[in-house]
Amino acid sequence: MNSFTNEELLNLIQKATAGDKSSLETVILNIQDLVFNLSLRMLGTFPDAEDASQDILLKVMTHLSSFKGESSFSTWVFRIAVNHLKDYKKHMFAQFPLSFEFYGDDIRNAKTEDIPDLTQNVEQAILAEELKLSCTNVMLQCLDTENRCIFILGTMFKVDSRIAGDILGITPEAYRQRLSRVRKKMADFLTEYCGEYGKGKCHCADRVNYAIQSHRIHPTQLYFQTAVSSEVMLDVKEAMEEIDDLSQEFSFCKTYQSPENLKQFIEEFLNGTSFSIVKNS
Repeated sequence: MNSFTNEELLNLIQKATAGDKSSLETVILNIQDLVFNLSLRMLGTFPDAEDASQDILLKVMTHLSSFKGESSFSTWVFRIAVNHLKDYKKHMFAQFPLSFEFYGDDIRNAKTEDIPDLTQNVEQAILAEELKLSCTNVMLQCLDTENRCIFILGTMFKVDSRIAGDILGITPEAYRQRLSRVRKKMADFLTEYCGEYGKGKCHCADRVNYAIQSHRIHPTQLYFQTAVSSEVMLDVKEAMEEIDDLSQEFSFCKTYQSPENLKQFIEEFLNGTSFSIVKNS
């Protein structure tokens, strides 16, 4: 997010709700990557995250006049996004839920050596990196929705425990305890199965063709690597402590730029008749 003071944001929001498109565009572009990255971690795939992000940004735009500055704007956006994503049932992993047991069994028993070369002349190292980034999101889907949200808020966004607890409707103490437990669960899984950072036998380079065959990655459509952003998403003063070294290294905190389709959605909204909803809300 760009750095705006609360006063500057309130001023932009007041202008936006009064009908100033430029101010609304500034506000929404300021949060689009935050919303997309939260959606991606909660839902696991780029297409699903893109669809959910459109819904969330639409909610933000049409309820913008209800923001009164009683909390930070990012906290207000997080609350809208989290509430939407916790109940979101249209994504792939809602239809085909995962568990650590299922994922571990797949790692142990997959016949990766029997699969032909499916790389389509794309470099193996590039595809292995894409698989590693994809794997991070898949592992998150092994957590139930509430614990996934706790892990993401505490790990990637480093949201203060008081703010995160308020968003999730639990005490800061309960949030910290549950974050500690879920971090350990994730780190234990990586230690047991991941050969990149743990003691396991799973190496991304060995599973590239298996991942292509099972539609986990696509040689001609490298979602994760083409969208990696080096920008820091949030700067919360009283951030949560760092995640365990093992799972910290495993790319949980990488951030991604919003897809062009999401930017086009914002532009079409601003230039369409639906913009009147913001002015009249």
